[in-house]
Amino acid sequence: MAAGARALAAGRLVGFPTETVYGLGADARDPEAVAAVFRAKGRPRDHPLICHVADAAGAAGVVTELPPAGRALADAFWPGPLTMVLPRGPGVPDAVTGGRDTVAVRVPAHPVALALLREFGGPVAAPSANRFGRPSPTTAQDVRDELGDAVDVVIDGGPCEIGIESTVVDMTTEPPQVLRPGRISAAQLAHVLGAPVDARASGPARAPGMLESHYAPGARVEVVHDTGAAARCAASAAEHGDRVAVMASHEVPGLPPGCIVLGPLGGPDDYAARLYSAFRRADAEGAATIVAVPPPAEGIGVAVRDRLARAAAGR
Repeated sequence: MAAGARALAAGRLVGFPTETVYGLGADARDPEAVAAVFRAKGRPRDHPLICHVADAAGAAGVVTELPPAGRALADAFWPGPLTMVLPRGPGVPDAVTGGRDTVAVRVPAHPVALALLREFGGPVAAPSANRFGRPSPTTAQDVRDELGDAVDVVIDGGPCEIGIESTVVDMTTEPPQVLRPGRISAAQLAHVLGAPVDARASGPARAPGMLESHYAPGARVEVVHDTGAAARCAASAAEHGDRVAVMASHEVPGLPPGCIVLGPLGGPDDYAARLYSAFRRADAEGAATIVAVPPPAEGIGVAVRDRLARAAAGR
């Protein structure tokens, strides 16, 4: 942990685990270090980053205030996979927020991430540790494979538990708006707040993961709604000469010979945890097409469907 904290203090980049995906961290107060994050990822400079802090008190250094509603969500879900968009504090450079007057902040629920943040003693701006638009990394090896020498230190905390990115909720709107779905649902947020929450915002990207095309593997992604359609889609792609991979919660009967079977992926939680590793395996095995049957639209399944739809939009 000390090596990671020293690297951050020196303005260098650190790959580190969270409960969602691996992050690519830089000192959020150092514009030069933050600029290095954008260069390493090939990320548009106006696409905001998330500030990771060790606890709710640490958020005071990056926001102007944590309003009562934000405090209620922090008490309920931090540490955890919830990012809140709040009014930006004076110590946060434009490089982190893309020039916006808001900043995204969260407290990760991973012992390694929390130890790093405490050792460093300040906010860490950290998007996912991958090339922009690609599937997020869920292991330390994914980070090394994706970014190589662009990352000075990679801390191995094992595979990520959740496997997809945090829920992002904009607390500066009325009602609050979910900008990116994750494990924590709009219904859970509304229950804590005792008030409605807009389940899905649209418009210009105010937070990570809002672009129509994102999280995409090299293979083309086709999303279908049942195993029968998956078998037919796989057969059609194979007839056109594609190497085909199929991912679904359950076994898919009737697949063409030579099909790469990425599963069964299990229920929504298991599907989420294995989604990006399945994308990476398909690419590694030379798939040209991935046929995906999404999990039910409940709980984290809503977020998995969102990621599949954005991956499919990239091709």
